[in-house]
Amino acid sequence: MFDDVTTTALEVAVSGLSARQRAIADNVSNINTPHYLAKRVSFEASLKSAVEAGDPAAAQIVTQTSLEPTELNGNNVNLDEETVSITDTGLKYQTNLEALTAKFQLLKTSIGGS
Repeated sequence: MFDDVTTTALEVAVSGLSARQRAIADNVSNINTPHYLAKRVSFEASLKSAVEAGDPAAAQIVTQTSLEPTELNGNNVNLDEETVSITDTGLKYQTNLEALTAKFQLLKTSIGGS
């Protein structure tokens, strides 16, 4: 009942965005750690392909090490990039949660709840 394409796609998106938020938090907390390489989470292209194939659950959430150039201490975390990314990710996360909530509210209303 709750495993339609839209619901599953939204759930995968929320999971991917949550993973990205954790990676950004790790990056910021290690901004001064020598030789720490930033983490990047990607899932959007995989989710798009999986949705087009009709199986959003097949989407892959991938965390990789950033290949951006490093500072003298071997660290490549850029606070400006992380700040923009956490803001963007937070807005997308909130939007996806609101879409899931609306979908469940519609379902609740259609079965006679209020």
